Amino acid sequence: MDHEDAGLYTLDEALETLGFGRFQVFVLAYAGFGWFAEAMEIMILSFIGQTVKSEWQLSTNHESMLSSIVFAGMLVGAYSWGILSDNYGRRFLPYYFFLSAPFHAGGFQPCLTVAFGSIRKGFLAIAMVTSAAGLLSAFSPNYLSLVILRGFVGFGLGGSSVFLSWFLEFVPPSSRGMWMVVFSTFWTFGSIFEATLAWIVMPRLNWRWVLAFSAVPSFVLLFLYGVAPESPRYLCMKGRTADAFEILEKIASVNRAKLPAGSLASSKVEESAPSDESSPLLPSLSTSSTQSKLGLSSFFMLFSPKLIRTTLLLWVLLFGDSFSYYGIILITSKLSSRESGCFSTIQSSGDHQDYSLFANAFITSVAELPGLFLSATLVDRVGRKKSMTCLFILAFLFLLPLLTHQSALLTTCLLFGARMNAMGTFTVASIYAPELYPTSVRTTGAGVASAVGRIGGMVCPLVAVGLVNACHQTAAIGLFLAAIVVSVIVIQLFPYDTKGRELSDTTS
Repeated sequence: MDHEDAGLYTLDEALETLGFGRFQVFVLAYAGFGWFAEAMEIMILSFIGQTVKSEWQLSTNHESMLSSIVFAGMLVGAYSWGILSDNYGRRFLPYYFFLSAPFHAGGFQPCLTVAFGSIRKGFLAIAMVTSAAGLLSAFSPNYLSLVILRGFVGFGLGGSSVFLSWFLEFVPPSSRGMWMVVFSTFWTFGSIFEATLAWIVMPRLNWRWVLAFSAVPSFVLLFLYGVAPESPRYLCMKGRTADAFEILEKIASVNRAKLPAGSLASSKVEESAPSDESSPLLPSLSTSSTQSKLGLSSFFMLFSPKLIRTTLLLWVLLFGDSFSYYGIILITSKLSSRESGCFSTIQSSGDHQDYSLFANAFITSVAELPGLFLSATLVDRVGRKKSMTCLFILAFLFLLPLLTHQSALLTTCLLFGARMNAMGTFTVASIYAPELYPTSVRTTGAGVASAVGRIGGMVCPLVAVGLVNACHQTAAIGLFLAAIVVSVIVIQLFPYDTKGRELSDTTS
């Protein structure tokens, strides 16, 4: 029976009618600031490594570990957030984290659904441990304590995708791609802000002050956590239609719009295969599956016949995307470092080198802005798959000349172009991942995929950046190019695009 005939309307139909208004702008601001905070924590890795290495006389492997431990923590954190969120709701997360380990948050990758029992408590736990772990790392008395604290920071960052998917579930389907790209600009501005902060603070103070100042955005999230609203999508999935309707009424009031006539449906009336662009992304999973309270049930659902192909392809895609994106970020600092004496073309001595390091990091961070504009232009016009393919190919072409040593100016320009397009692919992949899964396993599916992607970020400093330190620039760039080629092939194997499709929920 048709929804209109039944006098019902779906959540996506309600959001489409209400449009993107002031309510969503508020959600965008809060969630975006979470990503802003995460970008700052990630960008720190480009600046403190060389300084800490010199101050504490560390080996190259010890320096690389400062970056890898953050991604290792993100791997564990992303997995934990997804499993706990899908099985227990966010109201249980604060207690879990305070009993197990410090947690930190920010704004990405990946992509957890934001629809859980008490979202305020979830954001509170994230912000509390983010600010604490980030600030305490500035007072680390030795290398071991710094590694441990940065690992806790990474563990918290693994849950940062909550912000992305929370915002995702408030956006009308027809403009979802464009607004998710707008959301990603917060990551870019966080990167630019961190580069500027390091540029100003590092020469005048030291790396500890950079770590301390970088924790400030998490304190801001901590003070504002109480204003975060619940996700109506989760409430519908749990059958709490009345509560979901109250949220929709608030959205209507703030946006000065009217809800559709009829009553809100808590789930789809009927299922059908995704035969056109208005159909759900994936067939919904059964109620018996969604109501399972076993800790690993959501994880095993990812390997069901309907989801296993999507799951494995997404893992490979996000691994390659993270490896190439973070590699470009880290290799920029290496090619600008006085300690990388292999590449005299891009560096000089003394204070000019310090200027070169911060200037190149700032310039390549600014490159993300045109990358976001390009992805925003493509994502809702040509779709997710074609957008990622085009952007990956462009990144490949910019990296290709770096197989051989280039002049300082040309190297900076090539890294600018590579990062511009790498940011575009990273953004579209972050949109694509949560859209592929139904609500019942969206946190787990996108979160575990994000965790696998973090392995790419974790391996990158140890392998590719290590090759640069050992004067093997060609081999390092070759690894990035290989990761891009594999990612492009994987994109073609996804069964369908998610452009214009409704997010899938579960049915009773």
